[in-house]
Amino acid sequence: MSLSVQLGLVCSLACAAVAILGFLFKQRGAANAPPVQWRAPVRSTVALFSNRWWTLGILVAMLAWVFHVAALALAPISLVQATIAGGLVLLTPIADRVFGFRITRRELIGVGLTAVGLALLAGTLGDVAEAAYGEYAGGTLIAYAGVVTLVAIGLCFAVLGDTPRAGPVLAVSAGLLWGASDVVIKAKSGDLADQGLLVLLSPEALAITALSLVGLVVSARSLQLGPVIPVIAITNAAANVCTILSGPVVFREPVPEDALGLAIRILAFTLVIAAAALTPGPVERRPEPAPA
Repeated sequence: MSLSVQLGLVCSLACAAVAILGFLFKQRGAANAPPVQWRAPVRSTVALFSNRWWTLGILVAMLAWVFHVAALALAPISLVQATIAGGLVLLTPIADRVFGFRITRRELIGVGLTAVGLALLAGTLGDVAEAAYGEYAGGTLIAYAGVVTLVAIGLCFAVLGDTPRAGPVLAVSAGLLWGASDVVIKAKSGDLADQGLLVLLSPEALAITALSLVGLVVSARSLQLGPVIPVIAITNAAANVCTILSGPVVFREPVPEDALGLAIRILAFTLVIAAAALTPGPVERRPEPAPA
């Protein structure tokens, strides 16, 4: 494994831990903010940022994003996302011990299945640990990000009535939007050395901003509707599956062609889907102790 890839994986681990903290801070803020209104995204966003917990969560998430961009620039996108997916196992202990959420057995099983499924998916990546694999065809990138974005938007329209499954469905949508953003970030990260800050003026930068901001609003609504732990896990799983698949599809990362590798990959997706099906109804948080 090259030094560049090793540094990228260290950044991935840091991103995973910090991102979970950011998610939980944002959930606390979203739960205490007015419901997100799809027809008033700007007003809803301003209301969210008026809550200190949401703002703190965004600041922490921005730090995670810095680690993520660094990781994508240094290592293959499949390995980066697989490493971040492994960090999902930190979700339940942090949520329980630090934020006081009551974790049910069903949620533990769901998070565990998600983590195992993503780990198995990572195990079928093939030999990608020697280079960053940033080459891509522009048409393939546009088609991949475009299809993912359309699916994400379709999921939002599917739950406009705030059905009982709206929280988890919107979590999938937010994850796909952020996953599409990550794929574009990976594509553009190869130009950082040559263009520097000029990359911020590119069409790709505009796409990244739009996908990230829309994903932020969708994620806020999913956190408001809950249930919290499954929503966070589903968002991470959707983003990771989207970006891991982009490795061989968009960036030409090698994958094993044997039957065993294919079977393991099918099993991995089955476990992730089963985990989503186990998503329980909303749970109440532990009441915070009264001030002395």
